[in-house]
Amino acid sequence: MLKAGGEISSDSEEEYSMSGSELDEEITWIEWYCHLKGNEFFVEVDEDYIQDDFNLTGLSAQVPCYKEALNMILDFDDQDDHRLPDNHEPLVETAAQMLYGLIHARFILTSRGMAAMLDKYNAFVYGTCPLTQCEALNQAVLPIGNSDLLRQSPPKVYCPHCREMYFPGSSRLDSLDGAYFGTTFAHLFFLTYQHLVPPTVPMPYIPRIYGFKVHWSMRETLRQTEQAKAQKASQNTQDEGGATGAGRSPEGRPEILVD
Repeated sequence: MLKAGGEISSDSEEEYSMSGSELDEEITWIEWYCHLKGNEFFVEVDEDYIQDDFNLTGLSAQVPCYKEALNMILDFDDQDDHRLPDNHEPLVETAAQMLYGLIHARFILTSRGMAAMLDKYNAFVYGTCPLTQCEALNQAVLPIGNSDLLRQSPPKVYCPHCREMYFPGSSRLDSLDGAYFGTTFAHLFFLTYQHLVPPTVPMPYIPRIYGFKVHWSMRETLRQTEQAKAQKASQNTQDEGGATGAGRSPEGRPEILVD
């Protein structure tokens, strides 16, 4: 267990957002971690979910110091004789954060996890869609990962209106790992809460010149013309290089022809 009146309270103005009454109480590692500045994007995973080994299948191979990290998350005292030395404590803390993120990605796929994420979605914790047509609706977005593996990419945000992914507006969200939210959650969320999906899709922007639409064939014609010019210029350069090199030795000196 972590004492809020200890080292945490010294950084409370920058890192901790709990109320004064809660600071006087004993808090768990999960509560402490989720209330750190920048971690408001996480929901608090139920401890009984973490204590079920089935829910953690395969994670031991992805996280170093897995046993010690799990004990830290659950506030279990490590009584093992092979306990890591104190100078490895930062490594265990980093591993605990990685492990919690991967557990979080699985927990938010459950009904309890989705309900907790619904509260954050309704509170616009993850921001709104930057697309002009969606901005007018103040459309909220959800975090989504490009991969379920660690260290592949930071999370993006998904908009259910335009059905596109964007870079998050928050630098704090961008500093997390996309695997902490996964590739499945956002789509399963909107299948579960279908009433949150707008019934219409915004019309794509149509480029115009003096009020007239720019036909796609015009852009294709211009592209082909530019490509032909580039090929012709390249061919002329090769022809000029061949003519200049005629009558010279491999070393570049003029050859003397003797009858």
